[in-house]
Amino acid sequence: MDNEAQHTERDPSSGTEDGSRSARVSEDGGTTPDATTSGGTTPDATVPDAATSGGTAPSWRRTAFLGGVCVTFLLLLSHFVLQPFLIPSGSMEPTLQVGDRILVNKLAYRFGSEPGRGDVIVFDGTGSFVREQAQGNPVTGVLHDGAAALGLAEPDETDFVKRVVGIGGDRVVCCDKGGRLTVNGVTVEERYLMPGDQPSSVPFDIVVPQDRLWVMGDHRSQSSDSRDHLGSPGGGMVPVDRVVGRADWIAWPFGRWSGVAATDAFDAVPAAPAGGHGTGGHG
Repeated sequence: MDNEAQHTERDPSSGTEDGSRSARVSEDGGTTPDATTSGGTTPDATVPDAATSGGTAPSWRRTAFLGGVCVTFLLLLSHFVLQPFLIPSGSMEPTLQVGDRILVNKLAYRFGSEPGRGDVIVFDGTGSFVREQAQGNPVTGVLHDGAAALGLAEPDETDFVKRVVGIGGDRVVCCDKGGRLTVNGVTVEERYLMPGDQPSSVPFDIVVPQDRLWVMGDHRSQSSDSRDHLGSPGGGMVPVDRVVGRADWIAWPFGRWSGVAATDAFDAVPAAPAGGHGTGGHG
């Protein structure tokens, strides 16, 4: 009987010691006596896993969502307002250099304004500088257009950047006795030209039709421009509605961050006669 009593007394004592150990585990590791006695798996032990699995996925989704929003915003911005444009050739040196990334202001001609003499513009040369071509792979085209819109890829082969020399009604002639360009009979001092270049090695005498533009590169000896398309449909003239926008800033590289300088070369040029010039042709 004594042995049984002692055994009976030891049982609660043993349980108390176990309970104390469980309590200490609870204090040190966050478990509870109830959790220990309910099967050895603590509820708190599963909480970090749930938090991790439940928190990581939303975090990735948030990141992907924000990234998508940013890309969409940039694409919309470049499509409607301000488009980066990579300069792939030296046809506009020294004004623009190979590798420059310019920002094209797409709002410059959206509210009734039209390109003026001396403006540096980006335009789609389809139908004037290049022939209409069959469309390629649409998926590849979309990806390229997106990269080009962000300034990460070269522009389409139909996109060009040149300087406006003549607008609708202007008579543009090269060259006068001094070897210089004239517009509506007034000599133009083209200080933006590449040093050592002539205004043109190809003589011409043209009248620009209404709603068209005569455009030329600043590096005349390296530029394929309106002069090279005199015999093509449209005579090398760019339709105004094909203009993408005006090149207003050089954004990259950082060392060349600046605005595209305006020119006063055409300030003395008078407006074209209301009825257009009666003479003039391909010289």
